[in-house]
Amino acid sequence: MSNQQEKIQQLQTIEQNMQHLLKQRQQFQMQLMELDSAFEELKKTEKAYKIIGNIMVVSEKSALEKELHEKKDRVELRIKSFEKQENSLKEQAKAVREEIMKTMQAK
Repeated sequence: MSNQQEKIQQLQTIEQNMQHLLKQRQQFQMQLMELDSAFEELKKTEKAYKIIGNIMVVSEKSALEKELHEKKDRVELRIKSFEKQENSLKEQAKAVREEIMKTMQAK
């Protein structure tokens, strides 16, 4: 396999990885929206419930708020991590594209 083909294959792999990361980030962004929605609903009520397995039990509102806040922090951290990985892959893809273009122009 020529160097050019290897670079093209490398670029395709990077782009596949970026798509995979994007899907994962979108899933976490949806979780974040659900958590924000749960916070809003929790603000509107006096009595709070939590689903454990297949049952719903009364729970302390403050404990639920704390749990939701901790989950939100973890989800936001994961989203930031995905964004950093995506940016790194974008830079790699840009470098590989430039190498491919230089090789093509040299011919």
